[in-house]
Amino acid sequence: MTTADYLKQIDEVIEHGKYKANWQSLAHHKTPDWFTEGKFGIFIHFGIYSVPAFGNEWYSRAMYDPNCREFEHHVHTYGNQKDFGYKDFISMFKAENFNAEEWVSLFKEAGAKYVMPVAEHHDGFAMYDTGFNRWNATAMGPCRDIVGELKNACEQKDIVFCASTHRAEHYFFMNMGRTFDSDVNDEAYADFYGPAYHCAGLDSDTLHQTTADTHSLGASKEYLEDWLVRTCELIDKYQPQVLYFDWWIHNHSFKPYLQKLTAYYYNRAEEWGKEVTINYKHEAFPPTVATFDVERGALTGISPVPWQTDTAIGKCSWGYVNENYFKTSRQLICDLIDIVSKNGNLLLNVGPKPDGTITAEETQVLKDIGAWLSVHGEGIYGTTFWKTFGEGEVNAEEGFFKDYDEKAFTSQDFRFTYKNGYLYAFQMRPDGNEVRIKTLAKKNHHDILIPQITQLGSNRPVSFERTEEALIIRPDTDTITDLPVCFKIAIS
Repeated sequence: MTTADYLKQIDEVIEHGKYKANWQSLAHHKTPDWFTEGKFGIFIHFGIYSVPAFGNEWYSRAMYDPNCREFEHHVHTYGNQKDFGYKDFISMFKAENFNAEEWVSLFKEAGAKYVMPVAEHHDGFAMYDTGFNRWNATAMGPCRDIVGELKNACEQKDIVFCASTHRAEHYFFMNMGRTFDSDVNDEAYADFYGPAYHCAGLDSDTLHQTTADTHSLGASKEYLEDWLVRTCELIDKYQPQVLYFDWWIHNHSFKPYLQKLTAYYYNRAEEWGKEVTINYKHEAFPPTVATFDVERGALTGISPVPWQTDTAIGKCSWGYVNENYFKTSRQLICDLIDIVSKNGNLLLNVGPKPDGTITAEETQVLKDIGAWLSVHGEGIYGTTFWKTFGEGEVNAEEGFFKDYDEKAFTSQDFRFTYKNGYLYAFQMRPDGNEVRIKTLAKKNHHDILIPQITQLGSNRPVSFERTEEALIIRPDTDTITDLPVCFKIAIS
């Protein structure tokens, strides 16, 4: 099918479908129940950038930028960028030990309810079988449909399959290669590196421009139509139940194409009989059209609409690098609880090695989270927010890129979730001593009755008393660890 044929098909699907290409129609779309109940998913950054394994997953951009340390590293290690460019890593990206079933089994053990591979990163290399990009993992490199194999494995394990595409940023991503004699300027590879749009004064503020004016950058019509067709092909071929976009779709030039893309996706999902949503950042979508995502960050309070944090176990890179540092299991479990208490989901990333194996550090973290969720998941899955998200002096700092350090929770910090007549109170750093929850003091909630409290992981109710000043719980010290504990509080 040609681009023109696909554009015609997109228009026909929208014409005959429930959803039209405008925010008024799309605003009536509902965030899926499976998403709000699932709470925890796995993100996967696996691609060519894992071969140099240096800096971070933006190696394909930084290796062409003389101001970045990746530039010097590349020249020293591989030679100049004219003779050895990013394309030359493809033959080294073999994924010879990739096993989708093993990956998904690990994610299942971790307690994840959905899995989201990056189908195409900013570098323009598709990890799936596509008719619109000859630079793809099915045709070269691993010579395997990585995304397709993961989809099949997810379906076998009853995990919801999702996909991410960062194609939008490719419009400018390799553009520093235009500034000197590099293979980015070789017409033989224009369909891989291009457009690599570059102009004087193209800085971060310009790239983040969201409104049209005489100084703002916008993608070309040709590129936007190509982006739309490639994304719709991904939708049709793999039927992901979340379509995740990274940041540049908030650029003003994408707005009409986003409306068309969303209408097409939601109408296709109606045909499949599946519930779907889109993850977005910044102001790309109105709040009731899709699901807002905060990269490496959180909110400070309860959101009235479902939202998501995407973050990585690795602190330095989303993809595999040799010099990565990793978050602890405890930090990520605490972040999960905090996010869920505020009506959010956690999408946690792993960055596999180029041979297709997941690092020992990330594997252990996933196993630890799964072990904790096997005991405490009742207070996470299928819950909703309560009247307040928590108690204590420690809170997240709102915004993007704020979650690198572990929060200094104490035994006085709690987070709350609710489900089916039970309040779940998580003590974020248990110490084995008497637990005092001031929020549930009689003076604060005289109308709430508490007939019983159980500590998850214990086979018996715990003793408690309720005073004017606090709900006082005497925990089962046999189950106390350094990880958060949860008290299941019957309320009526």
